[in-house]
This record gives sequence, C-alpha cells and structure tokens, in this order.
Amino acid sequence: SGAIAYIRQHKAHGLGHAVWCARRLLDPKEPFAVILPDDVIAAEKPCLQQMVEAYEELGGNGSMVAAMEVPADKVSSYGVLDVDKDMGSTVSAKGMVEKPAPGTEPSNLAVIGRYILDPSVMKNLHTMKTGAGGEIQLTDAIADEIGTERGVYGYRFEGQRFDCGSKAGFLQATISFGLSRDDLRDELQTFLDELSAERAAAQ
Repeated sequence: SGAIAYIRQHKAHGLGHAVWCARRLLDPKEPFAVILPDDVIAAEKPCLQQMVEAYEELGGNGSMVAAMEVPADKVSSYGVLDVDKDMGSTVSAKGMVEKPAPGTEPSNLAVIGRYILDPSVMKNLHTMKTGAGGEIQLTDAIADEIGTERGVYGYRFEGQRFDCGSKAGFLQATISFGLSRDDLRDELQTFLDELSAERAAAQ
C-alpha cells in the first residue's frame, strides 16, 4: 500500500500547468514520472516499467517520453519528436513540436502519455511560458532540455495503445480488454459475432 495525494488544477491552463501544480509533492532533485490516464496501454510488461528499465540503461539521466509511429493524417494531434539518433527502441531527440501544422511535422514519431522527467523540467514549467493553443505545454518544457547535458529521449514501447480520450478509443479498449479475460471472452465474443451477423443481414 502507499499514500495518495490529490492536487486540483483550478484552471485549464494546459498539461504543463497541471504537472506544475504537483511541484510541492516532488523531490526537486529526483526524476519523476507522469502518466496520462486517457492513454491506456495494454502490454505484458507495463509501459512505464519498460521505460524505467530503458532509462536506467541510459544512466538514469535526462528525460524520456513514450513514443509511437502514427499515421500521417494524425500527426498534427500530437507532440512529435525530431529524431537525432535512432537506436532502435530508444531515440535521442534534437527537437519536439507540439501539434505541428500538417506538412511541417519533423517525423511521425508521436509522444504518448508516459514520461520520465528530469527535475529541471519542473523548473522550465515554472516560467509559465505559453505555447500551442495559448496553454502551458509540457512538450515545450521538455523540449527546453534538448541541447543540455541531460538530453531528451523517446522510447518505442511494446504494447497496444488505446486513445481513451475519444469515445471510439474507449470502446475499443473495453472490448479488447474484455476479450483478453478468460471469464468474459466467450460471452463477449458470442455477442460480437451475433451483432456482426445482424448488421450483415440488415445490409
């Protein structure tokens, strides 16, 4: 068991501001993790655990973001990495852009809602610099670390990601997790098969 503390973001000033609101709960000398709950990742080894292991292999220094390739027509909805060196599962970044305009994105390697951040990122957030959408962007505070001795890395995680910030993504996650459970699989699969047959007959 462990203690849980809750902090309320009183105004919607962006993700960076939400993270900044938790500053007094953190050790100012230690890296910290951020998990965005609307990004649900199904994986045999939890995504954040994968990242912690990769982060330690890099020497436990700098900042690391979860990353995945996304279709070209979806890139402008994400923070995107400009890759310096591609080392396979891990890449080093020479830039990060939040919600780039279509056609301007440096890659299709998008940042997903898992982060291990150097404490200096919190100092960057403290400047309250606004970015895309007039909000305080976490991406910008992380990007400020690029070019320092600490550096920024992307980690291509193993697993399936569901965007539960959308209704369709939430439903897809529910069905996928239901089908993965021994006590639900057969009944749910029967329902889906019957539903699919009914829809086909109606056409």
